[in-house]
This record gives sequence, C-alpha cells and structure tokens, in this order.
Amino acid sequence: MTTEGAGMDERAGRRHGTLLAVTALAAAMVLTGCGAGDSGARDTAGSAADAPAANGGAADKDSAAGAPEAAGAGGPGAAGAGAPDLRIDQRAIIYTGAMRVQVDDVDAAAREVTAVVTRAGGFIGGDQRHSAEADAVAELQLRVPAPKFSGVVDEIAKLGRQQSREISTQDVTEETVDLDARIISQRARVDSARRLLARATSITDLVSLENELGRREADLASLEAKKRRLADLTALSTITVSLAGPAAKTAEEKTETGFLVGLKGGWKAFVASLTVLLTVLGALLPWLVALGVPLAVLLLVLRRRRKDPALVAPVSAPPPVPAARSAP
Repeated sequence: MTTEGAGMDERAGRRHGTLLAVTALAAAMVLTGCGAGDSGARDTAGSAADAPAANGGAADKDSAAGAPEAAGAGGPGAAGAGAPDLRIDQRAIIYTGAMRVQVDDVDAAAREVTAVVTRAGGFIGGDQRHSAEADAVAELQLRVPAPKFSGVVDEIAKLGRQQSREISTQDVTEETVDLDARIISQRARVDSARRLLARATSITDLVSLENELGRREADLASLEAKKRRLADLTALSTITVSLAGPAAKTAEEKTETGFLVGLKGGWKAFVASLTVLLTVLGALLPWLVALGVPLAVLLLVLRRRRKDPALVAPVSAPPPVPAARSAP
C-alpha cells in the first residue's frame, strides 16, 4: 500500500507539474499575443496617422504647385464667360478722341496744345487753321502715348470752354495674337521654301521655288506691316482737337418752322434767283450790243423808207390794150 500510495502521489505530482507548465506556457503565449496586438495597433494607428499627413503634405505640394495653373487656366472660366483673357494692362487697345474747345486766342491755344503734347512725349500729326480774327478755327491732330491719353485730353479741355468731347476705344488683342501666330507660321513656310530652293537641281524646280518663295515673303511682309500698324495705333493714341474763336459757330442752326421762317426762305430764294438772272444778263449783254445795234439801225432805215414817198419809186401804169376791130 505504501508503494502504491507513493506511486499515485508521484503520478499526481507529475500531472500537477504538467498542468502548471501548460498554464504557464498559455499565460506566456497570451501575454505575448497581447503585446504583439498592442504594438500592431500602435503601428497601425501610427501608420494611419502618418499616411494622411504624408498624403496631405503631398497634396498640399501638388495643390500649391497646381495653383498657378488653376488660376491661369480655370480662373477666367470660373470668373464667367465675360471675363477678359488678359489683364487690362496687357490688352491691345486703340484710343481715339475728338474734342472742340472755344478759346479767346486760337493761335495762343494752339501753341499751348503743342506744348502739352510735347511734354507727354507725343507730336502734332496735322495742323489746319482758318484765320478770320474772331471766327478763327484751328484743327489739330495729336498723337500721344496711350498711357497719357486721358491726361492730355483733360489738360486741353482746361484751355477754354469745352463744347464737345467724343472718346472711343477698340480692343484689338485677339487680332494682335492672331497676327503673331500667322507671322510665326509664315516665317516657318518661308524658311522651308528657302531650304527647298537651296536643294533645287533643275531649272524648272528653281523657277517654281523662287516664285513660291517670293509669294510667301510677300505674304510675310504684309502680315508684318499690319502688325506694325496695330502696334503704332495701340502705342500712340489719336486726338483730333478743334480750337474755335469766340465768334465761331458752335453748332448747326436749329430747324425752325412758321410764317416768318417761310418768308425768310422765300426771300433768300428770290434773291438767289435774281442774282442768277442778273448774272445771265451780264453774260449776254456784250452779244446784245454787238448784234442788236446794227439790227436796230437796219430796222430804222427800212421804216423811214416806207414813210417817205419820195424815196419810193413810182409805179408805171400798164399800156392800154387796143380795142378789137369788127369784121366787114
């Protein structure tokens, strides 16, 4: 019994030891799994936190890099269909103005206008004057830089009493851009024709290519001339200034109606008709004198001969007719 009891105690101890070992191993595995889970969660959370930050930084960089493009490409579209393609200082605009100013001294005002234009960096393009003391009128065509256009107009208006002002603008930005593109394309065509001409081997090809090159160069010269003309009009604005004396007519007479107006018009027509009649009579008078005097003298002589019997020749009586004799 003692030996069997000892064996049973030994087996029970082994089972208890094995159970403790299994329990310890399970506890260790559970602890290891929890640590791994916590670190994995921390890693996942860290990665999830870092990823948006990284993506956000990249997105911020991309948006910062793409902002100018979006502003340049999407800006006008977002602003609406009527938004300009370029800023106002980059557009090609032709300014044209016309004004009439009444001054006391036309010549002095014309000299002052010349001084104003010269200070602004422009010049006088035309000068026409009609001197008649108080009725004097001067027509000046001014070419001034476009940025100084408004300032020059305001200065000229202060020289006297402004009677009228007309200002107009023409936007030629699209035409200028189109001309630039056509000029670049035409230059490429000219260069191509020159290269082909340099490789020509026959007289026929040489003549044909020379004609084609001349035509392309003429088209290029025409486009460049248009571009220079537009550049001149946009760089220098045109102002037509009329300087009128104190007694110069400022506007057309108003249309009036009534008896007095009709009488005045009829009298003017009568005077005009009488003037024409007298002019015709004056033109015919020399012919009337040259031909009428001899004709009048001739008529006077004929009339006197009819009235004086002595001047009229006697008419002889016809001879008597013998009486017929009777037969025996």
